[in-house]
Amino acid sequence: MTLNINGSIQKFLVFNCLFLGLISGCVPQSDRQSQEPELVISAAVSMQNALEEIKILYQQKYPQAKIVFNFGSSGSLEHQIEQGAPVDIFISAAPKQMNDLAGKKLLLEQTRRDLVKNQMVLVVPNNSKAIDSFADLADQSVEQVALGEPTTVPAGEYAQEILTNLDLIDAVKTKAIYGNDAQQVFNYVATNNADAGIVYRTDALDSEKVKIVDVAPESSYSPVVYPVAIIKESKNIPTAEQVLQFLFTKEAQAVFQRNGFVPLKNK
Repeated sequence: MTLNINGSIQKFLVFNCLFLGLISGCVPQSDRQSQEPELVISAAVSMQNALEEIKILYQQKYPQAKIVFNFGSSGSLEHQIEQGAPVDIFISAAPKQMNDLAGKKLLLEQTRRDLVKNQMVLVVPNNSKAIDSFADLADQSVEQVALGEPTTVPAGEYAQEILTNLDLIDAVKTKAIYGNDAQQVFNYVATNNADAGIVYRTDALDSEKVKIVDVAPESSYSPVVYPVAIIKESKNIPTAEQVLQFLFTKEAQAVFQRNGFVPLKNK
């Protein structure tokens, strides 16, 4: 009799656990996977294609992983983090924004690393034949040149350096139309709303709407380095560290390279 009562109690407890699973948390392993924390990565918009591809590779290895991207200009993303946005990992298109966050003690110490490099190029609409080089931007026939806003968009800051060092800044500044991020600069040219634009090589590499007509001399601007780091206030540090390590694996670096980035050797 005692055994039958215990058996009934056990059956009741199992049934009760399953019935109240959603409330009590007594759920199967497959359901608990859906409770994995959501990891937010704020990244320069020029990295969008590469990171979306890398996300697929990462989730093949870790099917339960939840990654959400927040793409934008590095300056805007920096300000969001300063204002307390729930970000776990930040990837900037220039050291400046990362330096600012480090100076305010907002980065998790010793997680910052340089991820990849990029190049700056001059692009024009695919059917354009009037511009072949940076020097042509000074020509009177060129009416509008798309640039990133230099105070918030690293691509704009690099473009300003290039034009200054090539002695073209005075000729171009009256023709400039500014984009809020690198993608908007590219779109101005791709939609024929600008005669030319200075963008990242990765943005223009496989485009059918624009063509690269000149590559900025490396000596004319600061190295385009993309640093990455975990944000100090992250609530998902173990997962963030795992994702950060994955970005430096051979498979992830191969994706960056296919998208036009230049891998870096990190110590």
